[in-house]
Amino acid sequence: MAKHPPIRAGIGGWTFEPWRGGVFYPEKWPQKRELEYAASKLTAIEVNGTYYSGFKPDTFTKWRDETPDGFVFALKASRYCTNRKVLAEAGPSIEKFVDQGITELGDKLGPILWQFMATKKFDPGDVAAFLKLLPAERDGVGLRHAVQVRHESFAVPEFVAMCRAANVAIVYARSDDYPAIGDVTADFVYARYETAVADEPTGYADVDLDGIAATARTWATGGEPAGLPYVTQDAPKAPRDTFLFFISGAKERNPAAAQALIARLGE
Repeated sequence: MAKHPPIRAGIGGWTFEPWRGGVFYPEKWPQKRELEYAASKLTAIEVNGTYYSGFKPDTFTKWRDETPDGFVFALKASRYCTNRKVLAEAGPSIEKFVDQGITELGDKLGPILWQFMATKKFDPGDVAAFLKLLPAERDGVGLRHAVQVRHESFAVPEFVAMCRAANVAIVYARSDDYPAIGDVTADFVYARYETAVADEPTGYADVDLDGIAATARTWATGGEPAGLPYVTQDAPKAPRDTFLFFISGAKERNPAAAQALIARLGE
């Protein structure tokens, strides 16, 4: 098997009542140990709570200490950074977010996800100014950034080029509601699969999970997977860290989807 950087797969958050009672967490598993359990079965988690509120440094330290070596947290950036008409004015909110103590995660700090409003259209000047506000490091810890755009106006070469110049990943999001962009623009890949269905035990058909695994390996080994919606296809051919999260859809199925993908990848 070809050597490549890590492929990590996970879910959004870890506190969801339908995952309890034997669905994901074992019967009578204590809620205070749910992160510990989830991190023993998955290789990454996208934290959505950071989108809604801030946390104290001790919380990030606790998350770090409750998870095994090699586990990674992706953090969804505060809505106050991205739910605004003018992104270029987000500087103070961005600083507040990155300074709340996220670097306590150390090498378990994965990418930061900046999700734009679905109504936000591509404004070249505004988006370029926003990308310049994203810090490359904090407290000696390198920061990686991914942007999820949900409006078709972003599917243009100018947007791809500015993200590539900034080493900011465009999130590949497979969704029933929003258009996707498959272009690789950073030295890592961030993908969100938002289409789990309830009538599949693992959220996705076996053949679909096989395809997702093949796509992940292609990303990790430096290629561009066939069949994705590209604006351009001129990304540098280099191995990349790869992060895949099963989000939304039939959410109760997402842990099973992530575990099935991890089993396929042998990670």
